[in-house]
Amino acid sequence: MLIPFVVVVFNALKTPEELTSHGPLSPPDGFNLDTMRAFWERTDFGHVLLNSVLISGSVAVLAVLLSVLNAYALGIGRIKGRMWVLVLLLMANTVPQEALVYPLYYLSKQVGLYDTRLSVIIVFTVIQSAFGTYLMASVLSAFPRPLLEAARIDGAGRWQVLWRVVVPVVRPTLSVLLVFFFVWTWNEFLIPMTFLISNENQTVSVALGVLHGQKLMDTTMSSAASLLGLLPTVVFFLIFQRTLSRGLTAGAIK
Repeated sequence: MLIPFVVVVFNALKTPEELTSHGPLSPPDGFNLDTMRAFWERTDFGHVLLNSVLISGSVAVLAVLLSVLNAYALGIGRIKGRMWVLVLLLMANTVPQEALVYPLYYLSKQVGLYDTRLSVIIVFTVIQSAFGTYLMASVLSAFPRPLLEAARIDGAGRWQVLWRVVVPVVRPTLSVLLVFFFVWTWNEFLIPMTFLISNENQTVSVALGVLHGQKLMDTTMSSAASLLGLLPTVVFFLIFQRTLSRGLTAGAIK
């Protein structure tokens, strides 16, 4: 994983002349930011970056919230037909996005949400929460019952049990889902490309995709664009690295 990243950094800092004369694997002669600057101005990358942060952040928060509410009903509430609902969610996770594009496109046209960031937020919130609900329902099905009974004896209602007892206990798992949902949504390409046709609504992945022509590709520009698109997710991961580590190891040691 490190070697491809280093190659991208090298090519992003090169001029086209350096790439032609020294090849893609050689280090750059200097610290050249002209290609990054050209890509930033060409795509209005600041606005594109804001779109991706807004969409990915909204999806991560809303999908985690929806997953918790659904899983609370399935894992602790034990509603009727719980197993069939979980099977349905598991099957929904296996459906390829290509099969969803046309019906979602038609539906967004009908409700007037086509070419809006809200449409993509709604679609990805539902898609991500299907996986989140399935995972959290499995976690909450093994939730310690004495804690729930003690809270009810103390007079806590269902909402108080959820927010004051259940959520604090499963917070590490929720943090992992939050990070994964953000990164997964950030890297999505097909649905944003289909739904966000206006330049002012494009995401980072779409902006990177439009750089490649059918018969011509600017390698230095593509490397610079890839580096700029990758850095926000790397920063986000580094910020939440400790939270992610705690969430992955939660429950491993008693």
